[in-house]
Amino acid sequence: MNIPNTITAGTTLEIPITLTAYPAPTWSLTLMMRGASQIDIRATSKDSQHVLHADPATTAAWLPGRYWYVVRVTDGVNIEQIEEGEATIAPDLATVNIEYDGRGHVRKVLDAIEAVIEGRASKDQERYRIKDRELQRTPVGELLNLRNLYRRELVRQKQAARGSELLGRRVLVRF
Repeated sequence: MNIPNTITAGTTLEIPITLTAYPAPTWSLTLMMRGASQIDIRATSKDSQHVLHADPATTAAWLPGRYWYVVRVTDGVNIEQIEEGEATIAPDLATVNIEYDGRGHVRKVLDAIEAVIEGRASKDQERYRIKDRELQRTPVGELLNLRNLYRRELVRQKQAARGSELLGRRVLVRF
């Protein structure tokens, strides 16, 4: 199915869906999303195709965040759940204030790890104690391992966003 991983608030959403087993208008289709708010979109039918549509004014009211969704069809008697998944409603940058941070979790964690490594460059103690209080820092080796792990994850996310192969590099062959 064509439900996008990310939907931007304040933009037009239009998703044509062809279901040979559940053709429109015999079957009606509904997308139900639950997360920061409740979003239900009932598809219209165009020939034998279902079309999910929401105009910019409607999507502008959607709260940003992670949503879980189901797609259901009904013929008036039977109800079938044909897909479920997760999607993100991204904020409309035209309405976001100047302090917006659009980084994802992986980027935020990677930036934090790199800031710790940078801050540790001038500190040589890994652990110290003053009276009954003790501070123990994460060893630099562990920080470097974490940084490498999050760098790889960020590369995987970027490749997935571009539709690149996740299992390895492309091999070009010439005959």
